[in-house]
Amino acid sequence: MANVVLEFKASAGDSEPQNRPVLIIGQQTNLQQVNWSQIKGKLQPVVSKEIWQAALSALNPNPTDSCPLYLNHAAVASLPSRVSRHNSPSSAHFVSRLVRSCLPGGNNRCIVMVCERSDVFPSSCAIARAFPIFSRRSTSSRRAEKKHVTVEFVIVGQDNNPLDAAELECLSSAADGVRLAARIVDTPCNEMNTDHFLDEIKAVGTELGITPVIIRGEELKQRGFGGIYGVGKAAEHPPALAVLSHTPDGATQTIAWVGKGIVYDTGGLSIKGKTTMPGMKRDCGGAAAILGAFKATVKQGFKDNLHAVFCLAENAVGPIATRPDDIHTLYSGKTVEINNTDAEGRLVLADGVVYASKDLSADIVLDMATLTGAQGISTGKYHAAVMTNSEQWESACVRAGRSSGDLAHPLVYCPELHFSEFTSAMADMKNSVADRENAQSSCAGLFIGSHLGFDWPGVWVHVDIASPVHAGERATGFGVALLMALFGQASDDSMLNQVSPLGASTNMCEDQMERDCKRRRLV
Repeated sequence: MANVVLEFKASAGDSEPQNRPVLIIGQQTNLQQVNWSQIKGKLQPVVSKEIWQAALSALNPNPTDSCPLYLNHAAVASLPSRVSRHNSPSSAHFVSRLVRSCLPGGNNRCIVMVCERSDVFPSSCAIARAFPIFSRRSTSSRRAEKKHVTVEFVIVGQDNNPLDAAELECLSSAADGVRLAARIVDTPCNEMNTDHFLDEIKAVGTELGITPVIIRGEELKQRGFGGIYGVGKAAEHPPALAVLSHTPDGATQTIAWVGKGIVYDTGGLSIKGKTTMPGMKRDCGGAAAILGAFKATVKQGFKDNLHAVFCLAENAVGPIATRPDDIHTLYSGKTVEINNTDAEGRLVLADGVVYASKDLSADIVLDMATLTGAQGISTGKYHAAVMTNSEQWESACVRAGRSSGDLAHPLVYCPELHFSEFTSAMADMKNSVADRENAQSSCAGLFIGSHLGFDWPGVWVHVDIASPVHAGERATGFGVALLMALFGQASDDSMLNQVSPLGASTNMCEDQMERDCKRRRLV
């Protein structure tokens, strides 16, 4: 699927299944609301109305089901009838699975997604995840012809008007962002080192008319970025801090997204084993998601200052690699005794969030990272782990996860109980916990937050995506949809306004709007 061109259209047009294979997806109740006239042009003459109705009657989702309509050219697939409160109403994960398993083959195919309007955005991102871009299979390199997949949404429910051009553009931008993030994460380090990642950042900057700020190599050391420099100094390609900035007129607040971009993590001198090191090309998943989300968000119009901060390094082994017992001074001015070189992500992010606060004057700082293996134990393979100093933003992250399909669930935030895990006799703190059975994911996040300061007056959000960043051996592009939805209220795009934690249905009275005039109310 590496050479697939994905298009979202208000109408995919009519075509016989033999000429353009088709997959129709939706919840069974939604599929039953579809008028035959809306889909017959994609199924006739080989599929009649009676066959269609018989197929719908045969579906018995548990949690999903599918039924062929005509040979291997047409099929209908049913999503779960209901989901739990910690899942997305769109059943986004099941959408991806059904597309991968049920979409017929061919060079020109069609997906008809039947859903309510509120589920359009997460469903489009879920479909995008099913079409990864990166491949180095020799057959794919010889195949020059692009395959086309056209996606049409049939909207059911109260607001069932067809999607307009602006909404389709939003879906396309989001899908491109998801696939960009997944491609970067899938690409191995011999093709995605810090040089290559900077090229990706520059390419996005060029497309958006933004020149990135780049601090690299020895300049990092000179300017006090002891975390990023210490992690990446042993690698052939030097570490870097890169920043893309969107600063529109009329902005009322400043937001910074800080991404962990460890292009490969050997563990450093605290080296990983032969079973745990494969897959560590994915340790740049946070930075990749932020790049994809920044590109899509700015393209759709964003009202506030938005900075994307990328903390790039390769955690390599070499003569000048950081040693356990070394003490580094980070950008916050705090000293850190290294007791585990494989706890490197928090070091680069600590520099990144402080740069966002100190140099970019950010009011809201969100860091996103594949930070801990313990995240998968804490919240599982599908839900990112979220920790924040704001109860309001904690709730907003969960709601944004459900509306975007990039699910999220809170971690314990209790620095007065947990931060003592980092106690050092030699420095301000160690970089790894004393007790690995005491809320590891929470502690790792607290390390980052401690460099801002637990009394920092701004909003700090930490998102650990270690497990959701991939499904099997493929990257998911996780995080792009979550960020677009979480900050959707500051977007010029109506669809992103709808999937934001506030949602389009939330109206503020005039006096409340007056009180909030100096700060855009995002959650």
